[in-house]
Amino acid sequence: MGNDWIIDVLADLKSFAQKNDLPLLAVQLDETALVAQAEISQMTERAPISVRGEAAETRPIFIQAGGSRRS
Repeated sequence: MGNDWIIDVLADLKSFAQKNDLPLLAVQLDETALVAQAEISQMTERAPISVRGEAAETRPIFIQAGGSRRS
């Protein structure tokens, strides 16, 4: 699932805006959902096929994919 949850949250907010006579906010949330979908799609395209941990051989791939080192 990853970051897809944010799409559901934006849809809920848009629904709330529509039901509460906030049409400009509803339109903005719709556009925001499109941006979120595009960015999430780009993130998944850049992610490595398999990262199994932070061993020395996987660390550079993990960091390049946006992972962080644990303290």
